[in-house]
Amino acid sequence: MGNFDEVINRWNTKSVKWDLVETLFQSKDVIPMWVADMDFKAPQEVNEAIIKRAEHGVYGYTLADHAFKESIINWNKERHNWSIQPEWLTFSSGVVASLHMAIQAFSEPNDGILIQTPVYPPFYNSINALDRTIIKNPLIFQDNYYTIDFADFEEKLKQVKVFILCSPHNPVGRVWRKDELEEMARLCIKHNVLIISDEIHGDLVYPGKKHIPIASLSEEIANQTITCMAPSKTFNVAGLAASYCITSNEEYKRLLDKAFNKQGFHSDQLNTMGQVAMEAAYTYGAPWVDELNTLLESHYHFVKESFEKHAPELNVVKSEGTYLLWIDCSGLKLNAKELREFFVKEAKVGLNAGKDYGEEGEQFMRMNVGCPRETLEEAVERIIEAVKRNRI
Repeated sequence: MGNFDEVINRWNTKSVKWDLVETLFQSKDVIPMWVADMDFKAPQEVNEAIIKRAEHGVYGYTLADHAFKESIINWNKERHNWSIQPEWLTFSSGVVASLHMAIQAFSEPNDGILIQTPVYPPFYNSINALDRTIIKNPLIFQDNYYTIDFADFEEKLKQVKVFILCSPHNPVGRVWRKDELEEMARLCIKHNVLIISDEIHGDLVYPGKKHIPIASLSEEIANQTITCMAPSKTFNVAGLAASYCITSNEEYKRLLDKAFNKQGFHSDQLNTMGQVAMEAAYTYGAPWVDELNTLLESHYHFVKESFEKHAPELNVVKSEGTYLLWIDCSGLKLNAKELREFFVKEAKVGLNAGKDYGEEGEQFMRMNVGCPRETLEEAVERIIEAVKRNRI
């Protein structure tokens, strides 16, 4: 399985996370813990499959064949207890691209699109870029935990055509319960609102937690939903640009494929190496993911307990999944700009500014803990020392 303790030098590999450190943070002495990829090698079976394919040496147009689609179907059945059909699949270079296509296919300029904030910045970007209107259903932050304001949710549904669900939620780390998903779906069906469900982090849940694809709850809900998934976060293969959408609604599938085709994308083709990696990951990667999730939960507890003991000004929000921690920094008494400068200049750790996830995140920072424990310990120590100096 994985060697999650190995510290791998990613400098000069065209890594967005590492090779942009000096550009983004004005210093090369900053530990990057921002963009959502991990510092772990992909599972060995994935690497071996890519090497074997490369040895063939011919990279012509690649067919999404039966074996490839079966790997996706089997993964979702075994991992998420969701039975899907091959004809429900549409392939894409990435979930963000799929969001853009779905928004174009199922709404018009100025239409309202509902999101639950604070949330992944490309949700805002895709809505704005396509001249739709952002409608917010802010999550409730209480007792160090996020929940849904269902009264507000239903009221906002009256103003929109589309709801973009983030499940599990990035950045707050919620793995939505079945009753929460059922209520969101019930209200969307009641008000005839399409659900676009971004489930890219769906495999990354802590032991004892369960990700439930919202479309798996019933045929009626599936008929109202387009689900976006990918192996990219799970297996650290984002650079291979391979994802897929799932919908059992034939009309939705037709319109989504039409939107892709209008932009010159063939919805039945993928990058060759991305396809090879996805099939290998979904065929052989389950034990690796189980080990990873145990590690990520231990990383979460390490950061949370370290801050509680040595830097109580920083409060790690209760998390149930993903490798992204949402940290309440209000105890530092700094504004959003000062917060970013504190972590970069004082702690020498590069996190994501919470304000990028919406105004609700102005006193927060997002921390990527998808790294070896050695790297994490160094970053946490830097942050703790910076907090101590800030008290003086």
